[in-house]
Amino acid sequence: MNILVTGGSGFIGKNLVSELLKDGHRVVIYDKRKCDVYPEFCTVGDIRDQKKLTEALVGIDAVYHLAAEHHDNVQPASLYYDVNVGGAENLVFAAKQNKVKKLIFTSSVAVYGFNAGESDENSSIKPFNDYGKSKYEAEVVFNNWAKGENTACLVIVRPTVIFGEGNRGNVYNLVKQIASKRFIMVGDGKNKKSMGYVLNLVRLLIKLLHTSSGKYVYNFADKPDLNMNEFVRITLRVLGNEQRKKIHIPYSIGLFGGITFDLLSKVTKRKYSISAIRIKKFCANTVVNSERLNETGFIAPYQLIEGINRMVSKEFL
Repeated sequence: MNILVTGGSGFIGKNLVSELLKDGHRVVIYDKRKCDVYPEFCTVGDIRDQKKLTEALVGIDAVYHLAAEHHDNVQPASLYYDVNVGGAENLVFAAKQNKVKKLIFTSSVAVYGFNAGESDENSSIKPFNDYGKSKYEAEVVFNNWAKGENTACLVIVRPTVIFGEGNRGNVYNLVKQIASKRFIMVGDGKNKKSMGYVLNLVRLLIKLLHTSSGKYVYNFADKPDLNMNEFVRITLRVLGNEQRKKIHIPYSIGLFGGITFDLLSKVTKRKYSISAIRIKKFCANTVVNSERLNETGFIAPYQLIEGINRMVSKEFL
């Protein structure tokens, strides 16, 4: 199958491309950055460039849409909408022009908002930031496309936080702090987090490539969920430091520190690893229900703890 992967130079994208190639597919990477691992398959282009995107979809059978503006505190905030929503509109246009009928979109559990309980795919949509809002608006764009296209297949996957070898996101930064002995637990650590290992997500995305016509929405998270104390304990065990004493500070003090760093960032024009939004996200219960995946017959190749072990061992030992 001829497959285009937008955002294929990113963390999830490179893992997805690798598995698609192993399965014998022909892959085109469409990204604003040239892929360092698969430069021969890369078309450098911005998702906001409708003309170039339309040209890239010539001869394509299916699209994985991973490209997104996703970092915290992106400025100006309009970039979330220009890239995430405008990019979706451009992709719909390009798909129509090239009669592409299969599209798999990685949205986000951010559409459910903070402390939303164990959200399932029918839960209320209450995004708390521009990233979550723009991701849901992109879903609306794709849903409208699918309504107007006979035999179209639209699959929306809402992943939780994804980690794995080679990632430099929030989970990596957390493990880095734990490994360097600079980690301080904000709050009591009993808040639960749904997480997902990248190779499990990738194999799910590939399985969904064979979905029949229609519209589908799936949450993705590896189970069972861990609370932050459990995650820290597992990480320390892999590092060989399970007996290390853990320091806790109240949530209010941690949040005050995050606000202080936000003010400092405005003054210095620098970005810091600590911010109010990161403190809030760290201390929130972020749990999603992924039972609907059972309908697909998907079986994750790795257990969650095994994924954590693989990532920590590869990156920090």
